Amino acid sequence: MPPKAKFTREEIIEAALTLAADKGISALTARELGAALGSSTRPIFTAFQNMEEVLTEVRKAAVARFSEYAKKAEEFTPVFKQVGLQMIMFAYEQPKLYRLLFMSEKPEAQTFDDVYNNLGEIAPLCVQVIQRDYDMSYDNAMLLFRQIWIYTYGVGALIATGMCSFSMEEIQDMLSREFVAMLMLIKSGRAENCTTIPEKKHE
Repeated sequence: MPPKAKFTREEIIEAALTLAADKGISALTARELGAALGSSTRPIFTAFQNMEEVLTEVRKAAVARFSEYAKKAEEFTPVFKQVGLQMIMFAYEQPKLYRLLFMSEKPEAQTFDDVYNNLGEIAPLCVQVIQRDYDMSYDNAMLLFRQIWIYTYGVGALIATGMCSFSMEEIQDMLSREFVAMLMLIKSGRAENCTTIPEKKHE
């Protein structure tokens, strides 16, 4: 008969998420997690097969925490701009989780579609809102979402790594300028040429 779990999976994941948020994902070892629980490592391996499984669940929990930020945007108008601001707030308030979700090394490069699918339900909501509020086709709404998300991601990365600090007024102005510029470009019908990487000329 297997030993009775001293902690539930949920309690261990919550402790692991807190540890990752405070010290970074590299600090999430069995020994550190056991210490955070005030226990040995045994309860961890009673509930989980190994630390890889714990790490997988922590990433899922981090996505859920990010979604909590993003969902706050539904209370504001325009929704899409507020999603960007909430992403920046996540970088300010949860820099190590931001780095875990958006700045971790990958064994191989992902496509933007892969990134989009990992953003949870807020991403398709943004695209729907763009289609509705700006009378856009799905393809153009996706293009606008992609370009603004990449721009916002870059600002968040600067903040999460401590490379740059911006006031919220600066961030709102930056996001507004980028959004309006991309919106006008897409509406003009010239966005496809501007977002295509030109081939390198052979001399």
